[in-house]
Amino acid sequence: MAQSAGSAASAAQYVSVPALLARNAKSFGAQAAYREKELGIWQSWSWAESAKEIEALALGLLTLGVSPGDHIAVIGRNRPYLYWSIVAAQSVGAVPVPLYQDAVGEEVAYVLDHCAARFIIAGDQEQVDKILDIQDRLEGLEHIVYLDQRGMRKYDHSRLTPFDKVQEAGRASGLEAELAERTAALDYDSTCVMLYTSGTTGRPKGVVLSNRNIIETSKNSAEFDRLKAGDEVLAYLPMAWVGDFIFSIGQAYWTGFCVNCPESAETVMHDLREIGPTYYFAPPRVFETQLTSVMIRMEDAGRFKRWIFQKFMDRAKTVGPKLLDRKPVGLMDRLMYRLGEFFVYGPLKNTLGLSRVRVGYTAGEAIGPEIFDFYRSLGINLKQLYGQTEASVFITQQKDDEVRPDTVGTPTPGVEIKIDDNGEVFYRSPGVFVEYFKNAESTAGTKDDEGWVATGDAGFLESDTGHLRIIDRAKDVGKMASGALFAPKYVENKLKFFPNILEAVVLGNGRDNCVAFINIDLTAVGNWAERNNIAYGGYQELSQHPQVRDTIREHVEEVNKSVAQDEMLNGCQIHRFLVLHKELDADDGELTRTRKVRRRIIEEKYDDLITALYDGSETVSTETEVTYEDGRKGSIKATLTLMDAATVPVQVKTLEAAE
Repeated sequence: MAQSAGSAASAAQYVSVPALLARNAKSFGAQAAYREKELGIWQSWSWAESAKEIEALALGLLTLGVSPGDHIAVIGRNRPYLYWSIVAAQSVGAVPVPLYQDAVGEEVAYVLDHCAARFIIAGDQEQVDKILDIQDRLEGLEHIVYLDQRGMRKYDHSRLTPFDKVQEAGRASGLEAELAERTAALDYDSTCVMLYTSGTTGRPKGVVLSNRNIIETSKNSAEFDRLKAGDEVLAYLPMAWVGDFIFSIGQAYWTGFCVNCPESAETVMHDLREIGPTYYFAPPRVFETQLTSVMIRMEDAGRFKRWIFQKFMDRAKTVGPKLLDRKPVGLMDRLMYRLGEFFVYGPLKNTLGLSRVRVGYTAGEAIGPEIFDFYRSLGINLKQLYGQTEASVFITQQKDDEVRPDTVGTPTPGVEIKIDDNGEVFYRSPGVFVEYFKNAESTAGTKDDEGWVATGDAGFLESDTGHLRIIDRAKDVGKMASGALFAPKYVENKLKFFPNILEAVVLGNGRDNCVAFINIDLTAVGNWAERNNIAYGGYQELSQHPQVRDTIREHVEEVNKSVAQDEMLNGCQIHRFLVLHKELDADDGELTRTRKVRRRIIEEKYDDLITALYDGSETVSTETEVTYEDGRKGSIKATLTLMDAATVPVQVKTLEAAE
């Protein structure tokens, strides 16, 4: 069998995702295309079966009156049925618009109104209720198709239809000729999908991506890592995120590999272990959470087990990455590593569900070097990529023998990169988006007439290796009052290596020194409290415990020592900090749905805390508005203790001196 469905012919022969589906149904008819765990049992659909399910749904959409160019919103957790919905929408000439399933009503309303969605395919009652609550604001909405029928029996079905009923109507419609005509009308420049940005700096923008963008990018990136039809992926990230789309639709349909959907968000780690993916992607936060879980378990282990773990992990840090990069390793080191594989690395990788990973990636945010090196030391081929929604994900990737924690690799095949005079990264590639929907001004401000796209990130290309190094978001990089470089993400990533720290926000642009907000990890710190018989009533009480603050201070001071060693960034040491009384939350607007910090909003919302950190106050009382899970608003009051942290005296290098 061929290595992948795409290896036998060029991408240009298949000008749409439905065309790739038809090819896969013919080439890999009996091979698994989708799996889903339901009620504890893995269900499986072959490529041939998936093609029939998608055809039935596409015909059903025609019976509902879907026209070419209509926008069809898709919202729910990762399920084969919803991936089929995306391809069915494409098949009838409509434009699928995946939404974040955890988005609140206001966010959903904005997207649905902005794209004027006529039809919505929803996963369950929760998503239907969310839409019904805002339907008065959606003038163009005509019909909702829903998948899970639990709790829906007594609803008004004048504009609601179950998923399977739409398929039944499609099979009996006799509209096969019209469907074939619409699918045949698709070309390389037809819109494949519209994905909304995370809205880090404002309202989300609708990014229009064509078949050319998705298929060419999928082809180039899949061939880069030699992905093949026998690979397995776990689809657990938000369907509205471009990464999930390129992995679970673009690359999956180009190569013909299998997409596995977990039973629920709560069972992801368990399902990950059962599937054992060979191709795996996770944002840094997932790797951080997994590492935190490992460290908590080791703290609870006996003294001998802790000694064994530490002994072999110390060996792995130096030997593991060398073995992955096929560099020379001494016989004794090789033997000790093999012994460690038996006692520690193998069981640990199995527990994490990463035993079979052949290609692993992380992106979305910079990952802490210590976290990155930990996974590679286990023999997991974890690499970094750099991408954006506007690029159909891939801008750079790391080659197997050129993996480093401080770069994001070299340009993906077909991608060009340049750095402007201000240090901002620009790229040009077949994956460059068509436009921002209904936003010609932003399109022109992001993409020039020659196809170069401004990333908004500051970085530079290494002259000797061609690797791209990202410093931070261009808008976040600044100067300290001394003229020293201010790049907060660099320090934040070092802080988040500690299992006790979930999130950190470093502030200091234009100031004499840096301060920080810290979010503790409730799981890790709660485990510590339990082992030490410390009672607490919730996150707020635990976060303000004196011993917790002292532990965080130790972490901050350790990071300061590390930052002090960087000639360019040693001015970013943290002089004062506080432990926040609440977790930063996307529902409160403090994070995006992809968990990126919205710095401007945090600076405005917590202005009183920032002022207190800089004016020398020892404590500060504050009241913060919060959003509960059901959408209600409330507020919490707290008195926070402000902490000083020791710094390391250094010779600060200014930006002018560096230049």
